[in-house]
Amino acid sequence: MTPEQYDEAAETLFRAEESGQQCGLLSLRYPGMTLDDAYAVQSRLIARKLAAGRKKIGWKIGLTSRAMQDALKIDTPDSGVLLDDMLFANGATVPAGRFIQPRIEAEIAFVMKAPLSGAGCDRADVLAATDYVAPALEILDTRVLRADPVTGRARVIADTISDNAANAGIVLGRERHPSDTVDLRWTGTILSRDDVVEETGLGAGVLNDPVTSVLWLARRMAEYGQEIAAGDIILSGSFIRPVEAPPGSRFHADYGSFGSVDITFA
Repeated sequence: MTPEQYDEAAETLFRAEESGQQCGLLSLRYPGMTLDDAYAVQSRLIARKLAAGRKKIGWKIGLTSRAMQDALKIDTPDSGVLLDDMLFANGATVPAGRFIQPRIEAEIAFVMKAPLSGAGCDRADVLAATDYVAPALEILDTRVLRADPVTGRARVIADTISDNAANAGIVLGRERHPSDTVDLRWTGTILSRDDVVEETGLGAGVLNDPVTSVLWLARRMAEYGQEIAAGDIILSGSFIRPVEAPPGSRFHADYGSFGSVDITFA
């Protein structure tokens, strides 16, 4: 892809979100689109939003489970950028029409107190740079069609990464925990929609340890001359399947002693 095509694709995604009308698969529009192309489009999209007044508050990591990687025939997670207008208060109601096809995932959030980057950083560096961990929900949305209506071809990883890794929102629970006092592999949740249990899972579903997910992000960012900043929120990846969030639905994520998170869709 050319720089002009990066800008064109980013503008297409921006307009899709603004209008609430999904666009076609970028992977069909730009045959041969690579992961580097997709991240370049994502970068242009985020720059467009920052220029419109948004502020970066952190990063999300996706595709951290073996099942999701196998489904998409990849062997690596992906990442996206969290912006200030994506943050919802615990217990808030998402306004009607805010998202196109929202879904919910359960995650563990890391909030950083120090910068983190570098190919040589390790698990101890992640824990030392973390201020606290907290229960969280991620709201996913897709500005790209899930499948092409003509060919039936499904969206692929390049489409998802371009679309800011399908991120749309984040909800943090009230509880805060020092990262070195909780076994995050055994930290799990029971996710209910409208008082019906939809999914359960454990943190070990995220690369066997959510800390490993944050470490992956720090190392990947080093390749692009970037770093995780102090104050950043890091969504470490979901350990449940995405659950559809139709209008009028209520979600409660029970993390036991780790806390809880609630969100409602008008």
